[in-house]
Amino acid sequence: MPGALSDRLVSVRARIVAACARAGRPSADVRLVAVSKRMPAATVRVALAAGVDALGESYVQEARAKRAELGDPPGVEWHFIGRVQRNKAAAMTAFALVHSIADTRVAAAVSRAATAQAAVVPVLIQVNLSGESTKEGTTAAGLPDLLDEVRALPGVRVAGLMTMPPPLAPEQVRPAFRALRELRDRQAAADQLRELSMGMSGDFEVAIEEGATLVRVGTAIFGPRPTA
Repeated sequence: MPGALSDRLVSVRARIVAACARAGRPSADVRLVAVSKRMPAATVRVALAAGVDALGESYVQEARAKRAELGDPPGVEWHFIGRVQRNKAAAMTAFALVHSIADTRVAAAVSRAATAQAAVVPVLIQVNLSGESTKEGTTAAGLPDLLDEVRALPGVRVAGLMTMPPPLAPEQVRPAFRALRELRDRQAAADQLRELSMGMSGDFEVAIEEGATLVRVGTAIFGPRPTA
């Protein structure tokens, strides 16, 4: 299994480099976030040994347990990519980046927790471009107001935007990735919104071609997730 994981990681990295070349972008522009949710700590340890330096988790308790078991290795960033619950907002200060701030109430809860801990939490604003009721996030029309509100909060720094398109073929979701980049470029102080978190195992190459700076890749690195 260690060899298989390492081989998959090498393949993903090569695909990132190739996608950057097609887009005329330096590969250093794109950061790989290995989505380790529901993967046991032993598997994550293999990924770290293979050179993974950013991990994406969706559940606070699971992330805490893994970090404790792994000894919270230096040089590794933990990103929170799941739905942020207000009652877990204080835990967000332990993450290098929170990808999924969906509304002002959640942002305010993170702000209060960060301020109490004298911390600053880098966050991304989640944008729901598909209009799916099952997905969190602001609309494109609501983004400017939400940006203004979150930027005004102490203890929170807006670093960019995130989106999750429907699970369709890569070319079918390309317009959503392009739309997020164009939406970012229209915002006030767009130069402060460097990060675009978009693209997963099935479509990260298209996302890179459309401007992604963070790709959240799980199964293409770790293989199928445990069902229980």
